[in-house]
Amino acid sequence: MPQYSDDVFLGSAQTFMGLAKSQTIATVTASQATTVLTVTALLNNVTLQVGMMLGGTGVTAGTFITAFDTGTGGTGTYTVNTSVTVSSTTIVAGFEGDLQNSAPMDLGVGPLGRVYIWDTVPVVLNAANLCASQTPAAAGALTLLTTSLLGVRYVTRADGTSVNQLDVPRGVSVTLAAAGTARAYTVAGYDIYGQAMTETITSVASATTSGKKAFWQIVSVTGAGGGSTTALTVGTTDVLGCPVRFTDIGYIVNAGWNTTLAKDAGTAVVADQTATATATTGDVRGTYVPSSASNGIKRLVMAVAIPAIGCGPNSTRIGALGVTQV
Repeated sequence: MPQYSDDVFLGSAQTFMGLAKSQTIATVTASQATTVLTVTALLNNVTLQVGMMLGGTGVTAGTFITAFDTGTGGTGTYTVNTSVTVSSTTIVAGFEGDLQNSAPMDLGVGPLGRVYIWDTVPVVLNAANLCASQTPAAAGALTLLTTSLLGVRYVTRADGTSVNQLDVPRGVSVTLAAAGTARAYTVAGYDIYGQAMTETITSVASATTSGKKAFWQIVSVTGAGGGSTTALTVGTTDVLGCPVRFTDIGYIVNAGWNTTLAKDAGTAVVADQTATATATTGDVRGTYVPSSASNGIKRLVMAVAIPAIGCGPNSTRIGALGVTQV
């Protein structure tokens, strides 16, 4: 979880460093008929709550609980936001809880701003470390690699989901080996804080197309619009995801790259502040592409100023970590 430095106080005050985040994950046996979720068993004794995102075989991406019916956390029925039929299966439900007050005080104004130090050493990008070269015959899921390669580890999450976990939060690319039909590919996974996220990347003939979002774990890559006549690969890029939100380039106090004293002339993209994230919006916290390619040796040390909305007694979850991923 981000930690901060350089507190500024007007008057004496009691404070705690950093922000607190809680994550609630419930595992249940359930089925779905249209918009009604019927839960028959709690498998890990964690109760369900309104707003929890749902995942499981047959469950539509983006499904969440909108209201209690006969169920109030345990077995019973619940209303969800999508309409589909799902046979009885194991479903994982969860969300991040609200951040606690990051600086409780009893005197003074408290921290007016802090500086977050983003320190990371990304390995070299690899255009084929998520999906090896393949030519899908029809629309549907591509075959993800199930062996660990440079920049990616094949791991099993605590909820039992097998994922490709990247070395650092970074962007995903789709590469077409030759001229062919441009198609949309939807990447699904999680960010560094465990939020489920998706991004749709439209391929370009004989080129590599990079996404805008920084993923931490990849669950699937799905193609739309029919099969492909051209071999393609899916891999990582040098679009690096900042752990905290910055909404203006001016909040970047300094960007150091490859032990060079002068400020790096890389490319920063501020957080997408769309009220509701979608598969085509940008990264919710902001990204940075260094001025030269990563290689597992070059270190990025970036100082990011955090305004009051991201820290202190009036901070918000969105102010610190951006809008909720979708």
